[in-house]
Amino acid sequence: SSGINAEYGVSADGEYVEIPLTGMRKAIAKRLTQSKQEVPHYYLTVEIGLDALMATRSELNSTAPSKLSVTDFLIKACSKALVDVPQVNSQWGDTAIRQYTNADISVAVATDSGLITPIVFGANTKGLKKINGDMASLKEKASAGKLQPHEFQGGTFTISNLGMMGVQEFTAVINPPQSAILAVGAPQKKLVPANNEQGFEVSTVMSVTLSCDHRVVDGAVGAKWLQALKRYLEKPINLLL
Repeated sequence: SSGINAEYGVSADGEYVEIPLTGMRKAIAKRLTQSKQEVPHYYLTVEIGLDALMATRSELNSTAPSKLSVTDFLIKACSKALVDVPQVNSQWGDTAIRQYTNADISVAVATDSGLITPIVFGANTKGLKKINGDMASLKEKASAGKLQPHEFQGGTFTISNLGMMGVQEFTAVINPPQSAILAVGAPQKKLVPANNEQGFEVSTVMSVTLSCDHRVVDGAVGAKWLQALKRYLEKPINLLL
C-alpha cells in the first residue's frame, strides 16, 4: 500500500509521516500539473433526468446475469455523443487537431496506489453487456495492479464518476492529450413540474460537468455535445439502437 517504507519524524510543526512517492503518484502529479498549466480549461454543467434510464436498467437487470451499472450507460451514451459531435473526440497537436473515429473511453478508477484510467476501446461499437464485461475485467485488474500499459495509456475521452461517494457536483482535470473529461455527480431526488393534479412529481436527476480544452472544443461545441449526451441518457432506448 501507499504507506510502505514510510518515515516518521518530528518537526517544529509537530509529528509527521513521510510516504515515499510511487512511480504512479509521480506520473499522476506530472500529467495533472501539465494539464492545468498548459490546457485552457473551461466548464459546462447540465442536469440530466434519470427516471427512464433507471427503469430501463431495472428491466434489463431483471433478466441479465450480470447487472448493468449507471456507469455502463454513461460509457455508451458518451461514446454515441462523441460520434455525433466528433470535435470533442479530438486532440490538440502542434500543426493539426487529430479527430478520432472511434470513442475509446477512459474511466477513472481509484486504487490503493492512486488513480488509474483503464480504457473501454471502441465503446461506440459495443453493446451495454460487452461494456459491462469489459469494465468488470478492467476494475479487477486495476485493483490487483495487473493492468498492462496499453489498457490504461491512451483513450480519447475520460469519465470520472464520484456519484457513488455522494458527491453532488465537481469539476475534473483534463487527462492530456485528451480534450475533455466528464465529471459525474450523485443521482438525487428532486421535485420537477409535471402535468398532474399536484403540478409536480419526484424525479431522479444527476449533475454532470464537462471540462473542455478551449484550444480544441469551443463553448458551443461543448454545449452541443452535452445536449447529445442528455438526449441519450434521458431516452435510453436510443442507446440500444
